[in-house]
Parts: sequence; C-alpha cells; structure tokens
Amino acid sequence: MPNRLVRSATWEGLAAPDGTVTPALIDMMTALARGGVGLIISGHAFVSPEGQASPGKLGVHVDAMLPGLTTMARAVHTAGGRIVLQLAHAGIEALPHLTGLPPIGPSPMKNANGDDAHGMSLDEIRAVVRAFAAAAARAQQAGFDGVQIHAAHGYLLSQFLSGYFNKRSDDYGGPLDQRARIVVETVTAVRAAVGHDYPVLIKINAEDFVEGGLTRNDMCALARLLERAGISAIELSGGTRYSGNNSPVRRGKSQSVYYREAAGQCRQHVRVPLLLVGGIRDVATAGELVATGVTDFVALCRPLIREPDLVNRWHAGDCAPAECISCNRCFRSAHAGEGLYCVTARKAQRPPRPCG
Repeated sequence: MPNRLVRSATWEGLAAPDGTVTPALIDMMTALARGGVGLIISGHAFVSPEGQASPGKLGVHVDAMLPGLTTMARAVHTAGGRIVLQLAHAGIEALPHLTGLPPIGPSPMKNANGDDAHGMSLDEIRAVVRAFAAAAARAQQAGFDGVQIHAAHGYLLSQFLSGYFNKRSDDYGGPLDQRARIVVETVTAVRAAVGHDYPVLIKINAEDFVEGGLTRNDMCALARLLERAGISAIELSGGTRYSGNNSPVRRGKSQSVYYREAAGQCRQHVRVPLLLVGGIRDVATAGELVATGVTDFVALCRPLIREPDLVNRWHAGDCAPAECISCNRCFRSAHAGEGLYCVTARKAQRPPRPCG
C-alpha cells in the first residue's frame, strides 16, 4: 500500500441485477485507485442468494461472478491500486422481492420493511459458513488482494453478535462467546479456504447503539476472539439500521472521529492492525490518529463518494477538509437505481488550503 488511507466498503448500487460486475462499477473502482487511496474495500458482496440486501449489489455467490470480478480486480491493479472484496450476508435485512427467498436470521423477527425472517437451523448456519469460505476462495481466484468479512451494521453476522437480534438458547446464543460462534467459525473457514498468508480482514461494530446490542466491552472481547482465530486486521465502525439518532453517523458534521475512544479501548486488547472509519474528514486528523497509535489505517466512506481523488488532493498540498457535508442524500440515488454519487457536489470555488 502506498499510504494508510482506505476506502471503507460502501454500497455502490452499480452491479447488474444478478450481481455481476458492470463497466460502471469498474469505472468507480479505477477512479478511486487513480485518486490515490491506498486500499479499496469493495461494497458488500452477497455470499449466497438469500443474502442480498439491496438492488445493484455485487455478488460473489456463484462461479459465474468470476469473470467480472477478475476484470474489476485487474483494472484496479492496472490503475496502480489495491482492492479487497467485502463478503456479506444481509440476514433479516435481505429483500425477498429481490431474492425470491424468505429472510433468515439468528431468531424469528420482522425486519424494518415488515418482512418476516425465520430463525436459522443449524444446517442453515453451517451452509452460510461454507458460503463465506467459498466466496473468499472466489475472491482469491479473481485476483483480489484480500477479503473482508462484514460483521457490522446489523447484517447477519452482526445480528448474531447482538442481543438485540439474537434470542437463541442454543450454542449460538446467550453469552458473547456463543453469540460470536458463527463469526469465529466463519473466520476459521475462510482462513482454511484461502491459506495462511492471504489477508482476511473483518469489519465489526464498536457499538450497536440499540438496547441490548453489542457494547464496547463486548467488542473488545470479540476482537480477542478474532485475533486468536487468525484475523489479519479489524475495522471498527458502528450502528445498525435500528439505531436511529443514537448512531453518530446520523448527526452530520456535529461530531468528529466517531469511534476514537472505542479504538483506543480495543487497542489495549489486541495487536492486530486496526482500521478506523467514521467522522474523519481531514488529513491532519488522519495523521494524528496514526501517529498516536489510535489506529493503523484510516478509512473513509462518504468523503470519497464526493471526491474520489481526495487523497491525491491532499498529497498535492491542498489539505482543506473533505467537501462532503454528510447529508446521506447520495444513498437515495443508489436506492433509486441510479448508482451511488454525490447529488450536492459542485465545483469548489475555494482556494487551496496549504498543509501544515
């Protein structure tokens, strides 16, 4: 990696209806690579058919995805970038009108759309673990530089970790070590599929910000379990669809570095590299976070939607903060089938701000 700035996984809404890579998605990835970001983490790719969370979502669930994935990884490398494929399953948040299948989760409940999800059987749990491992092997075959397991933001693995969603009374529910069982099994299976030296990252919540959800202390205990399971690096984020205004990501620019304290707490428990995302909008803050040991890598999401060349701008000496105003309107366009883009972007009229 040429630097420690990472494009955090961001749903692009640009894949074909069946999940295959499109030219528009490749263009977005190569723009990020040319823009100077040290590592790109793709938007969450569903590992099995019932796990699709949104339209235009990338798929890695069958071998038919391999040609497009290979082309995308090669294009990023040609542009001088590095790219990791994020692997995900939506759990109760899957959309039946897209998948044709009922949502599944740790326990029976209605999702935010009013769809009924059923509690997974042991056979279904084992099938999902195998699906993550098979998806990781496809990513490796396609030429990606690593994979990231998505266990944050209230998707399936995050649901198992959270007492808000997980009401099971078997070995996959109850205390944290049992709620985390499917996550540890997934990491172990993925590691077995890709080998010892292939980077396997994971994204987890620092906190869920819902009653009964994952806490910071839970997160630290989980991080220790993940380190023992062979994870290469941990990215800290936070919140779920059910967190509302309790989640700092909903508060616009009123708060900076949402999970700084959580990262400092996690750092006391593990030695694997940490990535930190959320509320980081200027290069001075990013540098301070790395220099003081809060995190090893700084991940950006919304700022790179508005300015895919942000890192190059900073590198060239214009250290003005990211122009993103954190309005979240970019995701409306993706839900409308137009793909992800900044709907408020205007050509900047401000003079450059020198670094230092």
